[in-house]
This record gives sequence, structure tokens and C-alpha cells, in this order.
Amino acid sequence: MAKTNMMTVLWLDPLEQLSAETISVFRAQNLAVIQPAAAADDEIISADVVVVNLCRDIDLLKQVQARQAALSAAAPIVARVSRDMFELGIDAMSQGAVTVVSSDQISADKWVETFAEAQISPSKDQPTFVFADPVSRNLLALTERVAQVDVTVLLTGPTGAGKEVLARILHDASPRYEGPFVAFNCAAMPENLIEDMLFGHEKGSFTGASKVQPGLFEQAQGGTIFLDEIGEMSFHLQAKLLRILQERSVVRLGGQKGIDLDIRVIAATNRNLKNAIAQRSFREDLYFRLSAFKLTIPPLRERPLDILPLVEQFINQQTTEGQSVRLTTEAQELLVTYQWPGNVRELQNVIIRAMVLCHQGPIDSQHLIFDDMPIAQDFERQQGMAQTNDHSTGLPQTGGVTQPYFHDAPQMHDQPLNQAVKNSECQSIMAALRASRSRDQAAERLGISPRTLRHKLQKLREQGISVTRAYAR
Repeated sequence: MAKTNMMTVLWLDPLEQLSAETISVFRAQNLAVIQPAAAADDEIISADVVVVNLCRDIDLLKQVQARQAALSAAAPIVARVSRDMFELGIDAMSQGAVTVVSSDQISADKWVETFAEAQISPSKDQPTFVFADPVSRNLLALTERVAQVDVTVLLTGPTGAGKEVLARILHDASPRYEGPFVAFNCAAMPENLIEDMLFGHEKGSFTGASKVQPGLFEQAQGGTIFLDEIGEMSFHLQAKLLRILQERSVVRLGGQKGIDLDIRVIAATNRNLKNAIAQRSFREDLYFRLSAFKLTIPPLRERPLDILPLVEQFINQQTTEGQSVRLTTEAQELLVTYQWPGNVRELQNVIIRAMVLCHQGPIDSQHLIFDDMPIAQDFERQQGMAQTNDHSTGLPQTGGVTQPYFHDAPQMHDQPLNQAVKNSECQSIMAALRASRSRDQAAERLGISPRTLRHKLQKLREQGISVTRAYAR
């Protein structure tokens, strides 16, 4: 057999060696497997892909990476992890594994696909979630336990906090992981279309129904259906959903016969459903059906240790191979202390804007434009400012920051970008001082040192902003 397309796979598994028969099957797929007891230097250098079986920790992954660094080798690493150790898989990806697969995956066909994806874009294959903060890690541990039990789950939390990400983890860590994951936004379209998409229809059930169309509940057979923004579903559809949850069957539009369902239902909302029940816009019986187990995702401001790892992830997603973008200390402090009303989604927007503005240089505080800081009112105003203001970058000035829960910071209009950033920082500092008993406590809330805070307060006083003299000294 010609070996021009043969891929060399370094297979490291401290528990079990592949059989000769399996290796022969792999070779038929142009995969040349080397499985030594311990990887030698020449094997690490010659490998196109490295596969490591992580039994209980990521030590083996770190050992391989250390040898690669010493030998200037750069083969992507694929981690094998048991399905009941989902957190270990997250740790592996955060440590540099390009992807994680189940340790029971042995099919040569699947490995061909996995290796191809690993070689195409190893630098882009980053995790879509971050659990660095202790609050997040506790939520992940609870999610892993809930995933093993086939119950309906209700996810609550603010917009942009990552409810769909958690829903996918529930699916991937569950016994249904090989089944489909079907996501649907209940507020995305008119009621009649939602009903048709969820439940499907029979041929001739309405004008234009020329064939049988299975609904999303049927398409999720054997897997999971995720109903986002469930609080926006109409009262009429809530009754139909309740019937599906009770009977575990669905009747297509125009049909008579129920179709048995083998699915897991995960619902999510950013609304307070108990208030909606009191206002008679949400069914109480449906709420109790959906909330067999309830998981609440805290806003990003309550898990600050997730912020910088998320920033690194978003930067890696935007950079091309060989590029490197770093953040200054001031930019990091500003990102960590900002309140993030738009949560993870807003953070991603801010980083994308910053990478446009920094021109491949380091991201500094003046490059951070937050969602509550309008970039421009309209196109005409942008054009007018571009003509009347002298900016070396040619970018329009921004409008003032408006955060109604802060009152001490000045409200400025038509201010330059760097001044708008300073204004936002001032508001954050004032809020921390107001909520703290001392300057040291305020500095701790802001995630900066007392010395840095004292320096910033002194600057504010020099700018004419009213700051208690005891705080500024």
C-alpha cells in the first residue's frame, strides 16, 4: 500500500493497548499507529497526531506537551476522556488539547474524521465554554450529576450568560450524547410557524402542506430538545407542550395518531416565571413540569475569574495562525471590573471591537468600547465628526456613557473614545466606593490593589471630580 497519505498516530494509553486487529483496521484507513509504553523523542517528532488517554488527571497531556516544547514539535493532541469525567475534558481543552473524544471511541472511521479536523485548524478548535471561577466550577459539577439522570431541566439566568452552552453540556455528558441535540428559540417567529416547526404536520393539513413534515420533537428522538426563551411561548402552545411532557407523545398538525417520544427536554428563560404565573402569562402546571431540576446560571459579573480566560478564547477565535494579541494590565483591570450587563455575549462583542481598533498591537483600555457606550448615533453624525475632529485613526468620537445607577461620574457628550473609557472607569470606582466600608474593600471589589485605586482616585480629584479626601489620600 502506498504510504504517501499515511498519517502517523502516536497512541498513548497507560491502561490498554490496541489489538493487532484494530491496528490493522486503522492501517486500512491510512492511519499508522505507534503505541509505545512511553513516547520517545523521535516518535514525538515524527507523529502527525498524538492521542492521549487521560485516566484521572491531565498529567500525561502535560508530559507530552513538555516534550513537544523541548523538541519544537507541534503535532496536535487529541485527548480521550471517560464520558463521566466531563470536567476533565474541559481541563484538557483549556490546557491545549485540540479536541476531546470519548475514551470508548475506537471506530476507525470516526478517528479519521477527528484527526482530519485536528490537523485542519488546531489553533481554532477552542472550547466554547469556560469554567475557571469557583462559582462556575460548582455549577459544572452539578450539571454533570444532573446530566446522568433523565429529567427535564429548566435553565434560568440573564440574557447572554450561556444557557445554550450549559444545555449542550447536559446533552454531551448524558447517556443520550450520541443522539441529536435540537435547539429552538420560542420567541423567534410567529405562533403558527412555531407550532408547525415543533409538532410537524401531515400531508394536506393546510394549504401548501404537500408532504409529511416531522416536527422538531420527532427530530430529537433519542436525544435532547432545547427550548430557549420558553417564557415567551404563547398560552395556547404552553397547553400543547404540557400535554407532550405528560404523555411523552406528539400529534402532528392535521394528524390523529400520537407518536411516542424518547427525548429529554431542556428549557431556558431569562424571565422570572413565578412572576409570569402571577400575571397569568405562564401556566403554573407547565412550570412544575419543566422545573423537575432547575439550574441557575449567574451573570458574568458574579464569576469574574471566567472573564480573562473567555477573553483569551475570543482572541484566539479571531486571530490567524502566527498572530499574537495581548492585553495591557489596564485593559485587563477594566474588563474584570466592568459590570457586564450583556454578559458573555457583550464580552465577545467588546473583544471583537478591540481587535479592530488595536491594529494588531496590544489591546489597551482605550480600545474597549462597551455596549452601553454608543459608537455613533447614526451615519451622518459619524461623517460630521470625521470631518470636524482631528483624529489620527480617522474613527468617529463616541457618545457619553449612561448608567443610571451611578450618579457621581460626569455625564459627557460627544467625548473622545479614551475619555469615554475613563468615564466608564470612574463610574465603576464610584459604585465600588459606595458599596464598601473602606478603600481596601473597594479595591478588592474592583480586583485591583489599594495602591492602584489610590492613584486612580487622586487622578479623579485632579480632574475636578468630587472624591472624599480620605479615599483619595
